[in-house]
Amino acid sequence: MTAPIPHPPSAFPGPLGAGDLAAEISAQLGTRLGRVRLHGFHRPAPPPPTLVAVAHGSRDPRALPAVRALLDRVRALRPGLPVRLGHIELNGPLLADTLAGLDGAAVLVPLLFGRGHHVTHDLPAALRGAPHLTGRVAGPLGPHALLAEALHGRLLEAGFPDAPGPRGAVVLAAAGSRSPRSARDTEHTARLLSDRLGGTPVLPAYASAADPTVPDAVAALRDRGHDRIAVASCFTAPGHFATRCAAAAPGPAAAPLGDHPALARLVLHRYDQALLTRTGSDPESAEAATVAV
Repeated sequence: MTAPIPHPPSAFPGPLGAGDLAAEISAQLGTRLGRVRLHGFHRPAPPPPTLVAVAHGSRDPRALPAVRALLDRVRALRPGLPVRLGHIELNGPLLADTLAGLDGAAVLVPLLFGRGHHVTHDLPAALRGAPHLTGRVAGPLGPHALLAEALHGRLLEAGFPDAPGPRGAVVLAAAGSRSPRSARDTEHTARLLSDRLGGTPVLPAYASAADPTVPDAVAALRDRGHDRIAVASCFTAPGHFATRCAAAAPGPAAAPLGDHPALARLVLHRYDQALLTRTGSDPESAEAATVAV
């Protein structure tokens, strides 16, 4: 008789929020399936696809250590999962070099927050340039409740009150993209963050390629009577855009998300989503989580 399969320990201690539930289910399922015994024989599960975290890259010397710290937290949450890093530009290892050194299967998880050109074009193209791999591109990190949790946490660390009152407001600073879908993703993230802040107004703003800028968003909030304004940093790591946006803050300026625990859980959730999607779909679709290549 086959022995009962023990439940693996949860990666999410304490009560699960809505943002954690899907990630917890997929993590538990993957662990349990790997322990199934068929006809009395243990068949070891094949190695999981490599999680390739794709960062943009930056000349800021603080950027690479911040991304590496995030991936260290991801590895701690999912021991045994191969995790690699690739950059789109400016830092090594470049994505093409990372993919060239892999074999088998890989899931590219963009450390980006909307469906801009990098997610919808550059990452699928990178996989097409690595035909020796079986690969997928996961959805961007935003919008998602776990992203709002990380943004909220960094705001609190910067000194923005959890209940700022009617004069409080937040500018959500993002990189920006010419893609309307990317802008909608940022707007959705702003709504999720506003909900976490009890309805405090959160106005999205951009460092490039889209309007409004952070100074314009600050001015718009002041015109509405808000004079306690913070800037939330929707960036993975320090860099030129994050620094410029923080400099325009009239009040607290949150740090980039870095290795926030909620962001690490979100990276794994996007990876799991990609594996659970049986067929590929257009990453620009409003409902798509992944694209198969």
